Amino acid sequence: MAQDTTEDIASAASGDIAGPVPLHGIHVPLVTPFAPGGEIAAEALEALAHQVLDAGATGIVALGTTGEAAGLDQEERDLVTGVCTRVCGERGAVLTVGAGASGTRAAEASLAGLARWPQAGAALVTVPSFVRPSAAGVSAHFERLAAVSPVPLIVYHVPYRTGQPLDAATLRALGSLPGVVGVKYAVGALDQDAVELLGDRPAGFHVLAGDDVHVSAMLALGASGGILASAHLATERFAQLAAAWRAGDAVRARTLGHALAGLSAAVFAEPSPGVVKGVLHAQGRIPTPDVRLPLLPASQEAVTAALERLTALSGVPAGGV
Repeated sequence: MAQDTTEDIASAASGDIAGPVPLHGIHVPLVTPFAPGGEIAAEALEALAHQVLDAGATGIVALGTTGEAAGLDQEERDLVTGVCTRVCGERGAVLTVGAGASGTRAAEASLAGLARWPQAGAALVTVPSFVRPSAAGVSAHFERLAAVSPVPLIVYHVPYRTGQPLDAATLRALGSLPGVVGVKYAVGALDQDAVELLGDRPAGFHVLAGDDVHVSAMLALGASGGILASAHLATERFAQLAAAWRAGDAVRARTLGHALAGLSAAVFAEPSPGVVKGVLHAQGRIPTPDVRLPLLPASQEAVTAALERLTALSGVPAGGV
C-alpha cells in the first residue's frame, strides 16, 4: 500500500456511524508506531487497528496518552486520526479521539477541529491539568465544552497526571451534563468514589475503567467497559473478561481477571507505552519499539517479563461466554 498523506485520508473519511455510540466493552488506545527514520508508520498503525477490532475490541482511541499525542505535531496528529477514522468507517467500530486542553478556550478550539472527522463517535477530554480549578470550575469547563463540541464527551479523570482529584458527586454532576456520555476512570486504585459512582450513575452515563490492573474489579462493580493499553497484547482475552462479567460468570471472570492483572502490571512496570511498544515490536507488529522524548524505550527486562505474562495467558481456559 502506498504511503498515505493526510489529504488522502481526510478525503476517504466520510459518513457517520449510525445509531448511538456504544461505549460498552474494550476500547484500545492505540500506540503511534514509528518507522526507523522517526516518521509515523501509517501502515503498521492501520494494521494494529484492524487486529484489535478482529480480536473483539468495541472500538479504538486515537491520540490518547498511549498514542504519545503530546509528542506529535499537528500534521502527525491528523495522519493518526485519519488512519483510525478510515478503519472505523470500514469496520463500523467506535472511534474516540483525544482532544482538549487545560484552558477552556483552547479546549474548545481542539474540539472544533474534530468536525472534519465525521466518523469520530466521541472525544476523550482530560480534566484540566496543572491549573487545578475548583470542582465547580471543572464542571463549568465541561459544560462549556459539551455545548460546542461536535461529538459527545468522555471525561478523562486521571488525577495522578492532572493533579486534580474529583469526588463521586462531582463526577456524577459531570455525567448529568448534556453531551457528556462517560468517564475514563483512572485514579490508580479502586477507591470509595468509584464504588459510589458505579452505585449511582446518571442515566446514559458510562464508567470506563482506565487503570488496566483494576479493570476486572471495575467491571464486577458495573463499569461499562475499559480503555486499556494492555489490550493491545491480549485483546481477545480482555474482550472475554468483559463478556464474562456481563454474563454474570463470576468464576470465569475472576480467573481471567487475575491473569490479565498480572499482564497489566508487567506492561506498566515502566512508563507507558514503552513496554507495549517493546512487546509489539518483538511480535513483529510494529517496525520499531521507539518512543519520543521525554519517554525512553522500555528495558529488555521489562519487555521479557511482559512477554512471559502473555505466554502464561495461554494456559487460562477460554471458557464459553
